[in-house]
Amino acid sequence: MNAPRATERFLDALQALLGPGHVQQRAEDIAAWTRDWRGRYEGRALALASPGDTAQVAEVVQLCAAHGVAVVPQGGNTGLVGGATPDASGQQLLLSLRRLNRIRDVFPADGVLVAEAGCILQTVQEAAAQQGMLFPLSLAAEGSATIGGVLSTNAGGTAVLRYGNARSLCLGLEVVTARGEVWNGLSSLRKDNTGYDLRDLFIGAEGTLGLITAASLQLFARPRAQRTALAQLAHAADAVALFELARGALDAGLTGFELMSAHSLRLVEQHFPQLARPFELDAPWCVLLELSDSEGEEHAQQRLEQVLGDALERELVRDAAVAQSLAQADAMWALREHIPLAQAQEGLNIKHDISVPISRMAAFVEGTAELVLQALPGARLIVFGHLGDGNLHYNVQAPLGADGADFLARHQELCNRIVHDAAAACAGSFSAEHGVGQLKTPELERYKSPVALDLMRAVKTALDPEGLFNPGKLLPVRAAPRFPR
Repeated sequence: MNAPRATERFLDALQALLGPGHVQQRAEDIAAWTRDWRGRYEGRALALASPGDTAQVAEVVQLCAAHGVAVVPQGGNTGLVGGATPDASGQQLLLSLRRLNRIRDVFPADGVLVAEAGCILQTVQEAAAQQGMLFPLSLAAEGSATIGGVLSTNAGGTAVLRYGNARSLCLGLEVVTARGEVWNGLSSLRKDNTGYDLRDLFIGAEGTLGLITAASLQLFARPRAQRTALAQLAHAADAVALFELARGALDAGLTGFELMSAHSLRLVEQHFPQLARPFELDAPWCVLLELSDSEGEEHAQQRLEQVLGDALERELVRDAAVAQSLAQADAMWALREHIPLAQAQEGLNIKHDISVPISRMAAFVEGTAELVLQALPGARLIVFGHLGDGNLHYNVQAPLGADGADFLARHQELCNRIVHDAAAACAGSFSAEHGVGQLKTPELERYKSPVALDLMRAVKTALDPEGLFNPGKLLPVRAAPRFPR
């Protein structure tokens, strides 16, 4: 068969299916979709297809299956591991789900909201708020990340400590399979013990097993009050001890516990000097705590002040301040949220998204710092993240005055090995919330057991036997699994 003619017939059929304006082919028109958010990966696509509903997604997949065209699904394109970027062949179809952007329904009595995959996360938060309820998933890219994307990567964010990852917030899914069939699993049930949990197969699969087109999302009662505090500490071990103290006193009310290194906050101060600070931030570590309270502002204030008072008596913290207004709380959170932006302005750096058990966090932080600085003298450790759920962004910035791109090119492999080996030695993971994508597929093969990889490949083969869904992402390409089909 003549390949150019076959491609032309496929594109003609795609145009006829989706209509004018919903299939784009010119490279200059789709450049924003063929490059990842970090600018690290750039591919070429056969076309960018934008179906308008689930039925059209299914028909596009059927068409791709008939022509042997691989599909790369994409939501808000905010991922950090290249999971939504096509390869360089120019033969993969980039399938955007952003037109599937409706809130289909809200069931306040059930505490459920049904949203399509292309809904922006912030839109879902606002729709829940209109019902007097809370959808607690919150992350830096919530103004552009989509529901399909955050579920496909099992995103985390700042409230995992209290509410869990995206998987914990999803009750059911609607999915288009590799055969172009639609599985309607949009359940609102908390209990449904009727076989394999198909929902959990697709969440975190990064579009390699099926295309999420809608989800039933769990809503919560909005807290009557929230209080935020910032504390300075001398050691990472003190931060762990403070977390244990706060968790014991505040229980489920503790909804945020963020750790930030001195280097992290110095970068923020350097690049965003206009941001307010409650006091001089000169300690090696800072912790940001958030309390959600079901009684009221005064009760929340008393509880958080009691925790910090106990911590001061035990000499766990050097200094602390409780925000007295929403503006002050926002200013404290702004320090945390501007760390990645400050790093981007400082230059290229080596990023890590690791998790370790909280009980081993201090040992990991101190031991890994020693190993990295022995190998890379002068490197700056930009360590911050969600200590409350064991997740740190353990980033390594080039020494002052050094070229970031050169530092990245020469030292990334060595640095990855040091940090990821240290996480594994602490029974941790090399990817806590960003996923695997194409950036970390070699790490998956290095750190996952052969049995786990065989099981994953068996699932992939069963659900996508032709390998057309997001090829080259998440799972290292290998021969067929040892398990019989």
